[in-house]
Amino acid sequence: MTAPHLDPNRKIDFAFLIEARDSNPNGDPDAGGMPRTDPVSGQGLITDVALKRKIRNTISLLNEEEKQPGYDIYVEAGVALNAQHERAYAPDALGSDASQLDAQQWMCTTFFDVRMFGAVMTTGKKGRQAGRVRGPLQLTFSRSVDPITPLEYGITRVTPTKQEDVDSGKVTEMGSKHIVPYGLYLGEGHFSAPLASRTGVTSTDLKMFWRAFTLMFDHDRAAARGELNLRGLYVFTHDDKYGQAPARQLLDRVTVKGPGDATARSYRDYQVEVNDTDLPSGVALTRLIG
Repeated sequence: MTAPHLDPNRKIDFAFLIEARDSNPNGDPDAGGMPRTDPVSGQGLITDVALKRKIRNTISLLNEEEKQPGYDIYVEAGVALNAQHERAYAPDALGSDASQLDAQQWMCTTFFDVRMFGAVMTTGKKGRQAGRVRGPLQLTFSRSVDPITPLEYGITRVTPTKQEDVDSGKVTEMGSKHIVPYGLYLGEGHFSAPLASRTGVTSTDLKMFWRAFTLMFDHDRAAARGELNLRGLYVFTHDDKYGQAPARQLLDRVTVKGPGDATARSYRDYQVEVNDTDLPSGVALTRLIG
């Protein structure tokens, strides 16, 4: 029997907790790479785009050896989107006489992220486009429970970048690193079964998604992201495709309380509560993490 959270015929709502320790969870290019913040509340932010990038990378990694068909990535570093559209019309795919609708279906079948997240594929040569797909799985921005304190540290490298600097006697080069000493971020996600039926999502897709979601930080370590960790993943699954209760009523059951006037510096400084009593009829809770 398929586990509820792996059934693409069910509506799913989920909440997750991400901790950042001495790391930059999502740099803002408009602010010199500083951690993203809400300028009014001071809370830290992680965009949905940043998390989807990590999920895409992890899916590629998981499928690197098996090479299962259907798990190519549409939004891939170093590959033009128009080149991806062209693949649908190639002789070894649909051929040049294919319709846009056929190309769209081919893209959904071939690319995991088109099937799950959707895509706007209306660019490129006339007659070689694939339309627009609404993805069934969407993530929110993640927001830190408390205001964060972004810090910038100066760093020294023992070798300059340019040869002329070496020739002139320069022996070091200065730089900087941005971190959040500690932050606990709460985010949410939603899966629409009616939209999933249009793109062809399977239970295997959901299994791959949850595995990639739980592993994405373990395979995204970098100098500025040494300690990003998934601390909680709570999945509410409805017994039908439309849902038995509003998502907000379910996600509000996940609450996080900070240390008050003290400054949090570890996950233990927070009290996470998940109210799983008296769930609405037809709703099940699966704790994948936490």
